Amino acid sequence: MRNSPFMPEFKHAYSPFKNHQHSQCIHHALCSAEKLCKENGFRLTNVRKRVLELIWESHQALGAYAILEQLGQEGVKPAPPTVYRALDFLLDAGLVHRINSLNAYIGCNHPKDHHHGSYFLICQHCRIVAEIHDQAIDEEISALAKREAFIVCERALEISGICQRCQENGHAG
Repeated sequence: MRNSPFMPEFKHAYSPFKNHQHSQCIHHALCSAEKLCKENGFRLTNVRKRVLELIWESHQALGAYAILEQLGQEGVKPAPPTVYRALDFLLDAGLVHRINSLNAYIGCNHPKDHHHGSYFLICQHCRIVAEIHDQAIDEEISALAKREAFIVCERALEISGICQRCQENGHAG
């Protein structure tokens, strides 16, 4: 099925569904965030940095209250607005994405790149999310919008299914 016109080969730096050095993801995300904030004059406070780190601790979509709970287990007791403000900052800075169908957040694996669209593969079982980019999808959406005289303001596509690891563990769709 690879490279068929109906199933384009998605391009991304790594697959969170495959084995990889996860500590590298966290390290890279934090270094990128610090550099991006410094270049843009943004302030990456300790709370913002810790929220980003918690989001990157797994590739699972993480909700605001799960973040609050995690911070509480660490002895930090921020009010919900503090976490929501940190998430708003991280969204505005392009460091995280909001997964609307889960009301949760994942880290952006390339925050410096301009995103034409955000496309996500979401495992229904383990909640791991892979961000994908594909020029063919971008072009098709642009063509469809143009044909309908429609101005696209935001592109987000969330595709729900079962990842290979969960399939192998007997969690078929």
